[in-house]
Amino acid sequence: MNKEFFVGKTVLVMGLGRFGGGVDVVRFAHDTGAKVIVTDLASAEQLSDSINQLRSLDGIEFHLGSHDPTDFKQADVIVANPAVPGDNKFLQIARRANRFVTSQIGIFFELCPARTIGITGANGKSTTTALTAHLLKNMRSQTIWLSGNIGNQPLLTIIDQINPNDLVVLELSSFQLEQLAEIQKAPDIALLTNLTPNHLDRHGTFANYCAAKENIFRFQQLDEESPAVSIFNAEDEMGAEWYEKYHKDAGRTCVQFSADDVSAELRSVYSLPGRANLSNLAAAMTIAKYFGAEEDRIKYCLPEFKALPHRLEFVQEINGVRWYNDSIATTPQSAIAALEAFDEPVIIIAGGYDKKLPFDELGAKITKKAKAAVLIGQTAEKIAYAIKDTKIEHTESLAHAVQAANSLAESGDVALLSPACASYDMFDNFQQRGQEFVKLVRDISRLNSQ
Repeated sequence: MNKEFFVGKTVLVMGLGRFGGGVDVVRFAHDTGAKVIVTDLASAEQLSDSINQLRSLDGIEFHLGSHDPTDFKQADVIVANPAVPGDNKFLQIARRANRFVTSQIGIFFELCPARTIGITGANGKSTTTALTAHLLKNMRSQTIWLSGNIGNQPLLTIIDQINPNDLVVLELSSFQLEQLAEIQKAPDIALLTNLTPNHLDRHGTFANYCAAKENIFRFQQLDEESPAVSIFNAEDEMGAEWYEKYHKDAGRTCVQFSADDVSAELRSVYSLPGRANLSNLAAAMTIAKYFGAEEDRIKYCLPEFKALPHRLEFVQEINGVRWYNDSIATTPQSAIAALEAFDEPVIIIAGGYDKKLPFDELGAKITKKAKAAVLIGQTAEKIAYAIKDTKIEHTESLAHAVQAANSLAESGDVALLSPACASYDMFDNFQQRGQEFVKLVRDISRLNSQ
């Protein structure tokens, strides 16, 4: 495939997304000279932010509020959003009509001239991806690109700027890895942070979720002269298992990492709390060292790296209480890692959309580590049932939860939003939930200062 493949064709972009996920694909297809049609189940009003980003492009057709089977029968190319399952009935219509079905990440891997570094996992993948890019940018003379599932970073629209000697660092979701499996592609350097149950509402079982993640290693190109690099977390059960499975492959170099790899010297200049963040650093260091990074250089640039928004992000200290926004924690294991990051008494705000995940381990950790739990959303009762002998408060909204946490907290405590659930029962996404939490905390600060 090359960009000329799209010239003159009708490209149907399935899933624009309310937060601009499909904007990059639309711009790319338009710039290649294709006729572009956007189809999305959401209305124009719901998609207004994304549509506004495309106002400058001529000739884009928007078919919104539903999907028309005719579009899928007649388009030459269908580019499916990662949120669309591969067995979607409209994609099946396209395939039966012998239309070409692809994805943003699939097109990128077909066209990218540079080496790719792919990072996936249940938890920590965004921080590890951003930290990897940060370390490499401070140590390599060539251009380092950061993209993939990490926010709304451009992907296809930067393809012409990427040179063969560059490095591209990508966060890859299980959905994207399923799409890459369709074309049997994977990154040159692949890393797994960890695996715990997630997205079971989409994948059905943990085994299916693991199978989607394993595609990052399964389809790497093995070459004894230029080996694929596969990196695993030695402290993770699936990571250790897959290391044993793959480390004897000819044409593949396998490496393990652990949080214990991070020296006391590096810990002293690393601001992100908790063992989970040490594991993220160890993972990023493994990639950086593969490309020749020295530890003293890592130590020099490490203090500049700060927590990403919504990932154990320190918000403010109010009357001796430190407030943290961990809205990215959409699984029980993520919230467990957040609780383990603190030695101080913790008031945790948890609950949200039900992804059909078990809360037994989280309940036990809250019982052991938390001073109190303030619960919201669809899963509040399930989480409460798993907690023993810890104060629980139920509230109807995040605003009430913040008020309750503020009433419970005393100087020296940590007030932590770490929901262990997705946000879709109350918010559009975890970013909106985190932004609302930060606003509510700052409102408390303003009231206290009056």
